[in-house]
Amino acid sequence: MSINQKSYDYGAAKSSIREIAAYGAARKAAIGAENVYDFSLGNPSIPAPEAVRASLEHSLTLPPTQVHGYTPAAGLPSAREAVAKSLNRRFGTAYGPNDLYLTCGAAASLSISFHALVNAGDEIIVIAPYFPEYRVWIETSGAACIEVMADASTFQIDTEAVRAAINEHTKAVVINSPNNPVGSVYSRANLDALAEVLHEREEELGTRIYLISDEPYREIVYGIEVPWVPDVYDRTIVTYSYSKSLSLPGERIGWVLVPPANPEHDELVLAVAGAGRKLGFVCAPAIFQRVLIDCVDEPSDVEAYARNRKALTEGLGSLGYEYIEPDGAFYLWVKALEPDAGAFFEQCKKLDLLPVPSDSFGCPGWVRIGYCVSYETIVNSMPAWAKLKALYE
Repeated sequence: MSINQKSYDYGAAKSSIREIAAYGAARKAAIGAENVYDFSLGNPSIPAPEAVRASLEHSLTLPPTQVHGYTPAAGLPSAREAVAKSLNRRFGTAYGPNDLYLTCGAAASLSISFHALVNAGDEIIVIAPYFPEYRVWIETSGAACIEVMADASTFQIDTEAVRAAINEHTKAVVINSPNNPVGSVYSRANLDALAEVLHEREEELGTRIYLISDEPYREIVYGIEVPWVPDVYDRTIVTYSYSKSLSLPGERIGWVLVPPANPEHDELVLAVAGAGRKLGFVCAPAIFQRVLIDCVDEPSDVEAYARNRKALTEGLGSLGYEYIEPDGAFYLWVKALEPDAGAFFEQCKKLDLLPVPSDSFGCPGWVRIGYCVSYETIVNSMPAWAKLKALYE
């Protein structure tokens, strides 16, 4: 084959989430959107804050070269300073603009972080269930993706399983809290235990192990605190996206933070910049860098998601479905009614219910239901969920 085989394989395999979303779009066109209960994509249904519109309208009054021209590769210093000051206010830190690299969303942030760290033969541990694209981005950086299952009952990190998976090739562990797909938030005690394991294994192996904290759902939580991971572990890199907090998934704006407390801070900052350069992830969208200056502290509309969460959990609970109560994000992790999640999904499809089967998340026997949809979609889907339950009784 004259083309790149690995790229062909990724293209041919496709994302199961996007495949389901495409199927849902076709069904909506065929039978009407109101008759399809599409819970596949993590696409916020909550509008972006009005401040975003105001920022965009203001930007359009500026000289065109300021609005549409190139920015520095790492992003506008004023935008990076705005993000740093916001983090400092929230977490009592002392970050500066040079600790941040602005990106085209969390996908770019993670890809950059992996490429900044990985050498041939390295391994990166992910905590399953995990967002499926982690594997793609890890493997394309040249590392092996090593799955470690979370605790089967709590879906907190199984720190002893992580300990067993770490070897001399382990370069990093990726965590995602609040978690996609489960909605779990890792407790401070759980993270402290993980940090202890990482430090112990570093000492035993004579290696450096990094912790990459992927946090696009940090602001979407329900009465619970999300620990600030750099306070827990020194060799931390944080990746972030405003896709969820500001409802801007199509605009692709986020960042990589290398905290000054990271022992390799100076080298990592340059490696992150170099990874962005080699991947072509430079000069994040200029107009949305300006949105960050104006909107970095805009609150997320968590109440709307909380209402959806309540309607979904109470509705499915009354029907006898088992699920994990989500502390954050906007997904419900529901036990499939048969061991094969793929086969269960096929039964869902017959009723135009479109969750995502759990196999692609590295965990069998569950489905992910995204409740970042309209409240009416959740309420109107309940008769279909009841019919589905009756098929298994």
